Amino acid sequence: MPLPIELVRQLTEEQIAFVKRSGLKAEILEPGHVRLRMPFEGNQNHIGTLYAGALFTLAEVPGGALFLTSFDARRFYPIVKELNLRFRRPARGDISVDARLGSDEIQRIRQEAEDRGKADYWLELQLIDASGEVVAESRGLYQLRAH
Repeated sequence: MPLPIELVRQLTEEQIAFVKRSGLKAEILEPGHVRLRMPFEGNQNHIGTLYAGALFTLAEVPGGALFLTSFDARRFYPIVKELNLRFRRPARGDISVDARLGSDEIQRIRQEAEDRGKADYWLELQLIDASGEVVAESRGLYQLRAH
């Protein structure tokens, strides 16, 4: 049973101190779909663009947020096995990311984790600025593990 949405929001935005300091916000939290936003303000680098670590954080956190909206945290937990980030252009404002897992994929992951104790899944994401330009692309391998 997924957690209540307000608890998911709190865990996504505040549980990890680094994420909380960054100001990351969860704009959509629903089963199989999350949208997160990394603010530009406070996350600039030495040349006045969004810091690469802030972009990496924005690419990584959706895996946990999707877990919290889609799986039973009493039975499973997620880990990141691999994450690659390709920078496409400088980010000069707030950046958002939409991440989705279809219901069939959620069921496959859940069933495999129940049967084998773990299940791998990929998330391929685009980090987008306010004008719709892709500033970075990520490909992450996550794993759902049974407690």
